[in-house]
Amino acid sequence: MLKWILRVLANRRRKQIQKWANNPIVYQEKNFQYLIKNGRDTLFGKDHHFNDIKTYQDFKKYVPIRDYEGLKPYIERILYGQENVLWKGKPLYFAKTSGTTSGTKYIPITKESMPTHIQAARDAIFLCAYNINDVRFMLGKMMFLSGSPEFDEVKHGIPVGRLSGIVQHHVPKIFLRNRVPSWDTNIIPDWETKVKKIAQETISQDLRLISGIPPWVQMYCEEVYKLTGKKLAEVFPNLSVFVQGGVDYRPYEKVLNEAIGKKLQMIEVYPASEGFIAYQDTMDKEGLLLILDNYIFYEFIPADEVFKENPTRLSLKEVETGVNYAIILNTNAGLWGYNIGDTVRFVSKNPYRIVVTGRIKHFISAFGEHVISEEVNKAMLETAQIFNAEITEFTVAPYLGDRHKELPYHEWFIEFATLPQSLDKFATYLDQKMQNLNSYYKDLRQGNVLQELKIRIVPKDGFIEYMKSIGKLGGQNKLPRLSNDRKIADALMNMFFINAS
Repeated sequence: MLKWILRVLANRRRKQIQKWANNPIVYQEKNFQYLIKNGRDTLFGKDHHFNDIKTYQDFKKYVPIRDYEGLKPYIERILYGQENVLWKGKPLYFAKTSGTTSGTKYIPITKESMPTHIQAARDAIFLCAYNINDVRFMLGKMMFLSGSPEFDEVKHGIPVGRLSGIVQHHVPKIFLRNRVPSWDTNIIPDWETKVKKIAQETISQDLRLISGIPPWVQMYCEEVYKLTGKKLAEVFPNLSVFVQGGVDYRPYEKVLNEAIGKKLQMIEVYPASEGFIAYQDTMDKEGLLLILDNYIFYEFIPADEVFKENPTRLSLKEVETGVNYAIILNTNAGLWGYNIGDTVRFVSKNPYRIVVTGRIKHFISAFGEHVISEEVNKAMLETAQIFNAEITEFTVAPYLGDRHKELPYHEWFIEFATLPQSLDKFATYLDQKMQNLNSYYKDLRQGNVLQELKIRIVPKDGFIEYMKSIGKLGGQNKLPRLSNDRKIADALMNMFFINAS
């Protein structure tokens, strides 16, 4: 009976999703009018002439693009107890995130926005069930490697916590009975202790779905192997689905397939504290379906204009495929013209599907090359495949060096699960691939401004040790793929290479 009910729900939800996916501009206009109507009587709405806004052109005239720093004065009013600031009333929660320039960020989640996070996660699972014509993975245990559901603090009656922990207070009953780990295990603060406990708690269960970012799933696989001497596929014969998002999965795929013991059906999602933006809706087409029934009005800025004083702002109907855009959100949590710092590229406009290409602040342009995350991921993926290498994790930074002694270069810190037979040939091929992907880098290499990239081999679990050292081990914390400075690189050098024998 439960299997039949799940099939009916999955099919029903698919039809509802098709309705808005086939009418994207209509739904975006509905979202726009809804947001303006509900924002008029807020402090922000009064400050920005919402009563005079009838069209998107009006909106662009009165509401500038902001990052967290720009919106912070309004958020601080809410933190001090003021109501009707960005959205009507007070937020239900603040999702606490770590910013690179703003320190701790407090992202409001309202009673209107909270259900959209839950609905999107549920829909991603239902769409997978429909597409593979199998709901059995929902009948067993489903494990979510996430942050603690306990709140860190309370700001004038508003609980503060990590988004992945907050959503656990709103899991639908249909999934609640099958969720693991237990509450007591999930609130363990130390991530290494927590993963060990999760492994102990789950090895005797009928695990069928696992969710988490790849590095932490890898840790879980290792703990299960330590306990049982077996890979996940042997311990959990019914395990079939892997939910992940937030990082490019492809560089991890080979290592994780080996650790798990088989290739699982993938559900890729694009959640953020600011809103659940996209999910995988098909198994045979590139990209994630942009969600349009979540009361978000999207804007897009060409990525090369982000730092201009008056960048081009585009609505959904104005975007083109193949262009890298910064994604801007307007939401029913009271975020207005909000730059979340991510870049996306449309691969389809019928329906609107995107791939996440990186972070605006995660790039290398120390010499004018402007290398982005998408390029280093592609280069690493192809190079590893050619040389039969397996990559656990990596990050890239510029090395300025002393031009009187040697040319500067890009320094790649790589943790290998399987080393290539020739590291020198691997580096040369990787460097050539980067030249093929980035014409600026090619010009700098051929003009003898940069020398060939260099690789430093990070020891096993080295990146886990680094993340632990900065207090960001576990949860949804992710290692930046590349940096325009040497903060991460120098920390890795001090930990593993300076004075190393």
